[in-house]
Amino acid sequence: MSQNCIAKIRSNYARLSEKEKKIADYILNDPEKIIHGTINEVAEELNVADATVFRFCKRIGFKGYQAMKIALASEFINSTQQLDVDMEITDEDDEKTIAEKVFKSNIITLENTSQILDMSSIQKAVNIILHANRVEFYGTGGSAVIAMDAYHKFIRTGIKVFAFIDSHFQLMSASQLTDKDVAVVISHSGTNKDTLNILKTAKQNGAKTIAITGYPKSPISQHADVSLYTSSAETQFRSEALSSRIAQLSLIDAIYVNLRVLNKEAAQQSLRKIRNTISETRM
Repeated sequence: MSQNCIAKIRSNYARLSEKEKKIADYILNDPEKIIHGTINEVAEELNVADATVFRFCKRIGFKGYQAMKIALASEFINSTQQLDVDMEITDEDDEKTIAEKVFKSNIITLENTSQILDMSSIQKAVNIILHANRVEFYGTGGSAVIAMDAYHKFIRTGIKVFAFIDSHFQLMSASQLTDKDVAVVISHSGTNKDTLNILKTAKQNGAKTIAITGYPKSPISQHADVSLYTSSAETQFRSEALSSRIAQLSLIDAIYVNLRVLNKEAAQQSLRKIRNTISETRM
């Protein structure tokens, strides 16, 4: 599901204003500057208003600067690192080489995701969860495992959290949410019908929604109140969705640690209860 940022810029170039063409040239000449820069930095360097940069992003078909930045990063990654022969696993690789390449791929996924993090979205997600009465994590297939991992972490924060593996249970649970609750939906593609239905059900009941996905223009991203994005590359033996798991887990870790810091007393009390109870199961 490519966003084709560079292609969009080139196809719209003739219809852009002079200031927008200035931004387009800036991106085409050095895409990495956009990937590593903020909207304020770009506007300042080009001597244009932030609003002009934002309008440019909308003009070429993106929701905003962050969405364009993520698409550009993904396109840049695909055109460089996916062509890196050293990263590709071959039939001739031994166990050690394969293990090293998998670790290297995970490191790159984390680095790329950290580069496209929108800290304002992280702050919004943390604030929404911090003040929620109840938080539920949703995901189907491989994303269900990520949702359960999130539950395993967040139960230590002192916040009421829930997660279910079965999609029907998830849907039923989403139907019981209120405007005091939060639904966190996880879907790499952002197009899973079951997960989208769960998100819409949660919103219909007034719940705040947070999405963790790989695509800013996906249906789930478009419907969520706050969207957090991962960036991952596909290889011959490993799909893009599988590569994204480490980034999804790290995003959840970042939110969890923020909440532990902000909700320190309740989190410590919850953690003590958990440790005391679990200690009774050990020999």
